[in-house]
Amino acid sequence: MSNFVSSVMDGVKAKNPAEPEFHQAVQEVVESLEVVIERHPEYRTAKIIERIIEPERVIMFRVPWVDDQGEVQVNRGFRIEMNSSLGPYKGGLRFHPSVNLGILKFLAYEQVFKNSLTTLPMGGGKGGSDFDPKGKSDNEVMKFCQSFMTELCRHIGQFTDVPAGDIGVGGREIGFLFGQYKRIRNEFVGVLTGKGLNWGGSLIRPEATGYGAVYFAAEMLNTRNDTLEGKTCIVSGSGNVAQYATEKILDLGGKVVTVSDSGGFIYDEAGIDREKLAYIMDLKNVRRGRVNEYAEKYSSAVYTPADSNLDYNPLWDIKADCAFPSATQNEINGNDAANLLKNGVYVVSEGANMPSTPDATEQYIAKGILYGPGKAANAGGVAVSGLEMSQNSLRLSWTREEVDQRLQGIMKAIHKQAFEAAERFGTPGNYVNGANIAGFLKVADTMIDMGVV
Repeated sequence: MSNFVSSVMDGVKAKNPAEPEFHQAVQEVVESLEVVIERHPEYRTAKIIERIIEPERVIMFRVPWVDDQGEVQVNRGFRIEMNSSLGPYKGGLRFHPSVNLGILKFLAYEQVFKNSLTTLPMGGGKGGSDFDPKGKSDNEVMKFCQSFMTELCRHIGQFTDVPAGDIGVGGREIGFLFGQYKRIRNEFVGVLTGKGLNWGGSLIRPEATGYGAVYFAAEMLNTRNDTLEGKTCIVSGSGNVAQYATEKILDLGGKVVTVSDSGGFIYDEAGIDREKLAYIMDLKNVRRGRVNEYAEKYSSAVYTPADSNLDYNPLWDIKADCAFPSATQNEINGNDAANLLKNGVYVVSEGANMPSTPDATEQYIAKGILYGPGKAANAGGVAVSGLEMSQNSLRLSWTREEVDQRLQGIMKAIHKQAFEAAERFGTPGNYVNGANIAGFLKVADTMIDMGVV
């Protein structure tokens, strides 16, 4: 680690102890920016890196609610408003037991650069709660969401901060949250994205992150005159991102052989066709079941339960051409990356946020594979959220084809920015450096324009 990176990281760790995910996210970006700071000392003079690392605002609050047994429950709510240089804070809400301040700061920090890359006028933020919607009744989820929004509504607005969904926050939760916001504020505005189509949502929004990750993979392959046609793909997760990544891979002629959830994964050597995908969507979105049921229905599939004693995940030890990690952060460690490379994977396009550990990303880069980091590859979700904001402001609803065309255009633009920035700063083909640098430059120049604020 260079003196520059060390000095930045020493300050980050001293100010933000016990937040390893945040440290990891900051270090990855700062390492990429070293060459930028050498060429542009004005960024160092203006303390741009130090200012981007520090959230503009951190909101933490109590969320009390009553469960179906009449018991009072207490959760903790958060909103990290990281950087608003380019526009209103924009980023998801995550409801999951693992949610804590450090994880949300890492996600908000990543969101700043991701949103910058989309070419849309959006700042970066993230929020959520340690509430777990899994196993809760609709009534309990509604009560929690109403209590959560009763406090959050003081801090958000269509021109201030526009949250979206994330892990544990889908259409049901967004509906309950929006209803409570409207009830308290007495206004019908585009304050949340991921809304229902009947009340301000955008077509393609549920599909956008998964579609975008596949579009980004296709753009990377195109630089080598290659396509997804005939490629075997492994996908992790089984939520929106994984489902729609699978759908788009099928559209482009590829074959998906895995999906997973926290209980384990299924490997279907015959491939997940459209009928099987429809079954997965019903299983996860409607019945809220587990993927082991897929293996009970389809004899071509083998189910492997998760084993926390292993130092690798067997899902990433399957022969394939492309990998789409679409579950959660740090799901691919160094051993997993070695297995991916050993088994012939030469395209990794991240549907989740920071799903690869630093050891894993180093192996991808050293091997020279096509590696699309999350802040570039999974920016399709927030891009269509931005398009939803535009439609709300215009009081218009665009067609599915129109939104999909805009999404493809945005993913091409993100790829172009990352590809060209990597070349311009001396690391051709390194999309990690390219995405970090391209995202940073736009935010940094804007911050200089606006003075010390």
